Amino acid sequence: HQQNLDFTRVWIPDPEEVWKGAEIIKDYKEGDPVLHLKLEDETTLEYQVGPNQNPLPFLRNPDILVGENDLTALSYLHEPAVLHNLRVRFLESNHIYTYCGIVLVAINPYEPLQIYGEEVINAYSGQNMGDMDPHIFAVAEEAYKQMARDERNQSIIVSGESGAGKTVSAKYAMRFFATVGGSSTDTSVEEKVLASSPIMEAIGNAKTTRNDNSSRFGKYIQIGFSRHYHIIGANMRTYLLEKSRVVFQAEEERNYHIFYQLCASASLPEFQDLGLTSAEDFTYTSLGENIFIEGVNDAEDFCKTREAFTLLGIKDSSQSSIFRIVASILHLGNIQICSERDGESCHILSFCKLLGVELQQMEHWLCHRKLVTASETYVKSMGAKQAVNARDALAKHIYARLFDWIVEHINKALHTSSKQHSFIGVLDIYGFETFEVNSFEQFCINYANEKLQQQFNSHVFKLEQEEYMKELIPWTLIDFHDNQPCIDLIEARLGILDLLDEECKVPKGTDQNWAQKLYKQHSNSAHFQKPRMSNISFIVIHFADKVEYQCDGFLEKNRDTVYEEQINILKASQVGTRILLSFHSDEEQICCEESPNPNMKGWNRCSSPSWWIS
Repeated sequence: HQQNLDFTRVWIPDPEEVWKGAEIIKDYKEGDPVLHLKLEDETTLEYQVGPNQNPLPFLRNPDILVGENDLTALSYLHEPAVLHNLRVRFLESNHIYTYCGIVLVAINPYEPLQIYGEEVINAYSGQNMGDMDPHIFAVAEEAYKQMARDERNQSIIVSGESGAGKTVSAKYAMRFFATVGGSSTDTSVEEKVLASSPIMEAIGNAKTTRNDNSSRFGKYIQIGFSRHYHIIGANMRTYLLEKSRVVFQAEEERNYHIFYQLCASASLPEFQDLGLTSAEDFTYTSLGENIFIEGVNDAEDFCKTREAFTLLGIKDSSQSSIFRIVASILHLGNIQICSERDGESCHILSFCKLLGVELQQMEHWLCHRKLVTASETYVKSMGAKQAVNARDALAKHIYARLFDWIVEHINKALHTSSKQHSFIGVLDIYGFETFEVNSFEQFCINYANEKLQQQFNSHVFKLEQEEYMKELIPWTLIDFHDNQPCIDLIEARLGILDLLDEECKVPKGTDQNWAQKLYKQHSNSAHFQKPRMSNISFIVIHFADKVEYQCDGFLEKNRDTVYEEQINILKASQVGTRILLSFHSDEEQICCEESPNPNMKGWNRCSSPSWWIS
């Protein structure tokens, strides 16, 4: 290291630029406490090094290697070298793609690029991965070729932080397969596969502070091929829909696109009976305080969503039911819980009318809950906060069931009766997230990304190196970060999730009590920290970043309680929505009688509420 450091160039950390280039201007001997550096602006710096100071800086690559289209060609492969190479390629050569061995690194340009046309697909089709400039089409072609050549199913994992461009990358990979795997006799299959995208974006994507079109769910699409390697069908699996977004959005964020698309089209004759107005008028679509996305026309996008539904064979009557349910959720969110009755609210009337459910029963069970004991059943009035939580839980439940129904029907439309010879999978899953306020959703997303990172480490490092050893190839083992300790912190016995589940079962469990249990159990963990200024949040040191999670709301979101009585009313729906929501008819009876049990004071078997809907 001593020889290499004489009059050579290095990278040193910088709070503004992250990494800053410098040159060593004076001989360095091992043990010296200072490195004499000259920065690129010609200023000099005495850089402290040693056991209690900075470690020795990273060496820079020779200029001749900078801009390489494969990071593995660099002499030094470390964080500053990777970032500098990507920066040079992006800013000086306008290249958003760079290889790192079998991995493709993409930088989101945040603007449309003219590099995805059919002529570009044809140029990459049949080529070897290293023969052309790095591109998502090269990776897709490699998967297609290996499937055909090796007779082995393939999968492409698209991962990265929120806003990195994963969904668009997955979409372009699908477009490549639809083009090269297209059949000259039947193009409807490829069209249907591509038509699933606008529907899933409408019901599963939303504007966040990071990304105007962020996927708030994970999806794995398996594209099936015949023995002639033509697309014959597809199947989609979804994960972790962010249900809480239906009832809450942070500042400058939006609910799912479908709500705004429908509101923007509310004046159309076919939607007159939905009782909708501007998205600004509904609680569930105005919490982020900005209902618009720059450059996006929600009404035009809604036309594309409806066209995609039709192309996938979803009947007009089913589409009508879907939109009735979406509208009913907006009305449900505008129902206010008050302590005195103040006339009928048009929103509860609209909600009950759209779903074809009984108004008085819905009024009652939005404000009451049932307790079943060994000997009898009691009904208790809910407090205002509890009633609001119950209302929001019902809205989330209805939307989640609708989401599942749409996915199921997309899969029916993409299903084939022909025998599938092979498949290529495309996984587009949530990116790692860290916002100003991080809650249960970010915790689940980042936990999923920890597991995905472990899979990546296992595949790229462990398995590859084991293969080298097996084939007796001379090889120095590369040490890599194993994130199993962080995963154990989350999922092992008495880990974060275990303690959360335990606190949810405690009758008077609270977010604060859970936080105290976390501090007590994990204070010595290398991946866990208690923030200095808070007793109601915790920090997890993930592979990608340190994230502070606010405990408030964790228990409620983990329980995800939906009251059976409200579901029973939906089961009795008198309109087509019953089919959509997979409910069965089963009327709920309400009795009127105060509990004789002195220990059950305040519990009633009656339908006269102490809280009213207004």
